[in-house]
Amino acid sequence: MKTFSWTQKLKQWRRIALSMAHLKTFNRTFRSLQAKPDQETVSSPKACGRQSIFKFVQKHLRNLLLETNPCKTQTLNCRRSKTGNRPKFALIMAVISLTSAMGHRFYNQPKLDVGTLAPATIRAPRDAIVADPKTTEAKQKAARRGLIPVLMVDPAVNHQIYQELQQKIEQINQSRRIAGQFPFTSVLSTATQIYLRSCSESEWQEILAEFNNHSEETANIKEFSVTTFPAQVNSPQVQQVINELKAYQRINSEGLATLITTISQARQRYAQALANLSIKLMVEQEENSPNLTFLELTEADWRKTQDGISQAIERILAQGVAPGLPLVLKQQAVRIQVKDLVPETAQPLVTQLIVSVLRANLIEDAEQTKLQAEQAVQQVKPEMVEVRKSQIIVKAGQEITQREFVLLDHFKLSRREVNWWGLIGCGVLVSGGVSIFWWVERRFHAGLRQRDHVLILLLALSVPLLVTFGVNYSSLPAVGLLVGSFYGSALGITTVGLLSVGLPIGMENILWDHLFANAAGALVGSLMAGRLRSREELALLGIGIGLTEGIVYLTLNLVLSAAAGSIWLAVLPEAAIYSLTGVAWSVVALGISPYLEQLFDLVTPVRLAELANPNRPLLKLLAEEAPGTFQHTLFVATLAEAAAKGLDCNVELVRTGTLYHDIGKLHDPQGFIENQMGGPNKHDQINDPYFSAAIIKKHVTEGLVMARRYRLPKAIQAFIPEHQGTMQIAYFYHQAQQQGKEPLDEAFFRYAGPIPQSRETGIVMLADSCEAALRSLKEATYEEALAMVNKILKARWQDNQLVDSGLTRSEMSQIAEIFVQVWQQFHHKRIAYPKAALNNG
Repeated sequence: MKTFSWTQKLKQWRRIALSMAHLKTFNRTFRSLQAKPDQETVSSPKACGRQSIFKFVQKHLRNLLLETNPCKTQTLNCRRSKTGNRPKFALIMAVISLTSAMGHRFYNQPKLDVGTLAPATIRAPRDAIVADPKTTEAKQKAARRGLIPVLMVDPAVNHQIYQELQQKIEQINQSRRIAGQFPFTSVLSTATQIYLRSCSESEWQEILAEFNNHSEETANIKEFSVTTFPAQVNSPQVQQVINELKAYQRINSEGLATLITTISQARQRYAQALANLSIKLMVEQEENSPNLTFLELTEADWRKTQDGISQAIERILAQGVAPGLPLVLKQQAVRIQVKDLVPETAQPLVTQLIVSVLRANLIEDAEQTKLQAEQAVQQVKPEMVEVRKSQIIVKAGQEITQREFVLLDHFKLSRREVNWWGLIGCGVLVSGGVSIFWWVERRFHAGLRQRDHVLILLLALSVPLLVTFGVNYSSLPAVGLLVGSFYGSALGITTVGLLSVGLPIGMENILWDHLFANAAGALVGSLMAGRLRSREELALLGIGIGLTEGIVYLTLNLVLSAAAGSIWLAVLPEAAIYSLTGVAWSVVALGISPYLEQLFDLVTPVRLAELANPNRPLLKLLAEEAPGTFQHTLFVATLAEAAAKGLDCNVELVRTGTLYHDIGKLHDPQGFIENQMGGPNKHDQINDPYFSAAIIKKHVTEGLVMARRYRLPKAIQAFIPEHQGTMQIAYFYHQAQQQGKEPLDEAFFRYAGPIPQSRETGIVMLADSCEAALRSLKEATYEEALAMVNKILKARWQDNQLVDSGLTRSEMSQIAEIFVQVWQQFHHKRIAYPKAALNNG
């Protein structure tokens, strides 16, 4: 019975050792067995039995610990061999499933469809009145698009026009005050006075020269003359002025000089007023209009003109000015209004004045336009197709129209059946699309797992399935955002582009404006999502996706419509709905992305950034319970991140994976020297290199257990065993050699592995190996530090730890230089503070 009892215990210990999760329990039992022989005499049979059991357990424990890794490696190799044919199987399943979803129109496709030729003359088997929903919908859409919007007067625009017009009238009044009273004399006609004030200086001098040659009062006239000219009286107006002045001279020769002085003063005031009016008024005259200004109007005419301007502008604004009204039509409308309201001589000036301030004061009444659009749609009667029994529906060889197809389909004469050739063609096109995706994957994102392909396939299938159920607002934006954020912009754009091209081929009732709007938003999402590093940025991208969809939908409808301006308000609500649906799909994508990341074990930049947060529970626990390990981790992360950036690796993955690579040390923080803080070394008390090595190795297995407990991604978990690979635990191996009590098993003092399987984990192994050595350097030169790092990296290379990592021998030198540069940044020189400065501080 005793032998049976110990046999049972050995089997139990074997299971415990294999699990490697209860090594502490085994240690306690093992030490109790080790301690009890010392309490009894060596000659005791019971003691001898326990000593033999102790040796047996110790021997088999080492063997069991060594057995775990080969088994695991063999299992992994078996799994890899079984998955060799999975890519081909996945491609076949993707083609079949996508063809099945996107080839919906070929399942029950009419042989006699719109646009095909009738093989024979087909007659109606009975009387029927059939609704044509497709034509009805087209008419309703045309009625909505062709609607003329309802306009209303904008009071704010009217107020601005009145203000601007009043300012110009006030400027005219100011200029008229500067010009003085008109007429300025009673001895000359009004036309002559108008000419004398406004004529050029050369003409005025010509008039004075004429009087110098023919008048006896030359002495009185010369004092007003600047330059004398020969008599060249060619203008009828000049001749008229001279005649009136000569007539006045004959009546009152002495008053001629005073009259000329009055004329000169009037000319000066007029010139000043005209300059002021031209600068402020800025009114352009019509072509072929008289060269008149508001300064020529008499006071009575000006008062009448002001009243006429007020009435004309009030009538024009009451009638309304439509947007885009041509200038010629504006001028014509103003002429009609001012014709009987202002003096005839002022009509050209008033016309230009009103036109200069006139602008569109009609705006669209959104509510009335919407109401009118609804009424227009309701007024569209359903399109009904009527046929009598034996009436010919379509003649042989005639092209089938929509009206005829409705009748054929109603009588089940359209010969609906599975279009196998069409389905096969759709499958060929889908195969081409899948091949393009596979090529892009190999080019930009090689190494996708089986579960990644399943996720992309499920996301792609959601688009045709929604279209099948008649949802116009397809999930393309969500697909683009998710694939772009999970796998990069290249795969996101490829997926969206292939779906956008393939949907119209195999799906019915695809609206082009809807498809283009969805595709545009999805392309923007997939292009930008791969570059963003937080969910806040992705949320802002969702708004951009919505705006893109709305703008594209609105632009397409305006461009394709013959009356773009009139349908603006009719299309704008639909564009707004598209913007909201784009944002809604983005919200859906952001909401399900964390669940997809967990379910499919994805490592996106956003998730890596979240996992790298020091406030994550596991990292916080590491900082509190193993502060030395945490500081070691931070320095290793700095080294590895710099090397990853230099070698163009996944920096986010390296940073996050390094932060978790030593979490297994939480199982026994004091078993690692960085956490002992100068206290007693636990391994000196153990004084058993085998158990010390087991404790050291256990931080890998315990790290994996903790990583699974905290649901870390597999890509992060890979850093835990691979950063140690199968390296030797050299210190305890040499200690066991020195003790030399029994044959030494070198494999027991190596980590279980596997060795690094990626460039990222390989970089972390090298950074972890060099961290302690670099930290120990204080006054070393750059060359000394570089030589030491190169020695460490050479040892890892010669130990075959990097054969599966993808790192090359030439990159070892580059990594070493980066490590030493980072070390220099951490250990830069500082100025020694004087003691006096320290005391004063």
